[in-house]
Amino acid sequence: MSDKTIKITLVKSLIGSTEKQRRVARALGLTKKDQTVEHHDTPIIKGMINAIPHLLKVAE
Repeated sequence: MSDKTIKITLVKSLIGSTEKQRRVARALGLTKKDQTVEHHDTPIIKGMINAIPHLLKVAE
């Protein structure tokens, strides 16, 4: 595991998104608009971010 962390913010509402997109956001720990979480910078997290980039803002 790397020591590097990334901050992920949900910038758009999940209303109108598909069920798969909602599940990815929930797996990242995001449930509400403008909520921010921190995760380790791993390939798994990067893949989840790439699944819903239009809903997220990522800061390294």
